[in-house]
Amino acid sequence: MIYLQSVLFPDADAEVDVILGEKRSCYDSFYPFKILSRHHFSRIDFEPVTILYGGNGSGKSTALNVIAEKLGLKRDSICNKSNFFPQYLKLCEVNMRGKIPPNSCIVTSDDVFDYMLNIRTLNDGIDVRREELFSEYLETKYAHFQMKSMADYEQLKRNNLAKSNTQSQFVRKELMDNVREYSNGESAFHYFAEKIEENGLYLLDEPENSLSPARQQELVRFLEDSARFFGCQFVISTHSPFLLAMKQAKIYDLDEDPVDVKRWTQLENVRVYYEFFQKHREAFEGGRP
Repeated sequence: MIYLQSVLFPDADAEVDVILGEKRSCYDSFYPFKILSRHHFSRIDFEPVTILYGGNGSGKSTALNVIAEKLGLKRDSICNKSNFFPQYLKLCEVNMRGKIPPNSCIVTSDDVFDYMLNIRTLNDGIDVRREELFSEYLETKYAHFQMKSMADYEQLKRNNLAKSNTQSQFVRKELMDNVREYSNGESAFHYFAEKIEENGLYLLDEPENSLSPARQQELVRFLEDSARFFGCQFVISTHSPFLLAMKQAKIYDLDEDPVDVKRWTQLENVRVYYEFFQKHREAFEGGRP
């Protein structure tokens, strides 16, 4: 599915007109001006899966944030915008096919990291509460309790719960039903699974962060199925070879000048991996260590 058809960024000439018109000499940076135009990146034509590839500082995250702000997409973490961001957005043009689905959003590495921290904090709190409940179980089960008024009703229920269940059953029923204990990689993957729904436009900024190679491949299958069967469109910034190899993905190489569309096997980062494993091919085939 294609909701977002194309985005046009200002070229260097348009940027210069704005910058020369500014007399605020106190600013050292005109960000996001002069980032995407540096490699003459002026237009993106989107497919169901479009990937922005490039090294650090290439502008791939900048492009995602500009698109997200121009479209007004939902986000969990705050976008760090300079004073010139609104002026830059005015120079950008967006072409849509219909309306933006209401569940559309941008997901950044900060979002995933904050989510994992929240899960870890929750689990730490649950560990403490679990130990408390072990003690409460013994005290409650063997206490001599007699109900004297309706105010004691809740305590009576706890006594009955303790006497009719084993210690582990009592603790499980007293703890939150929706507590989830995941590793960092599992937490990160589940964050994407919860955020991405049917029929949505999703901007993903380096989703491979915090994911093992196996989890990255699992995420790839999830994204491919979401695009193919469930009406989703993805714009992804990444340098992960697993995500770059996504089926039918259109890849913009932001390291090129001018920015160009390439096959994933042509990208420098992927070639480095390929050459490394070719060099150690014998070790993989049972030869020398």
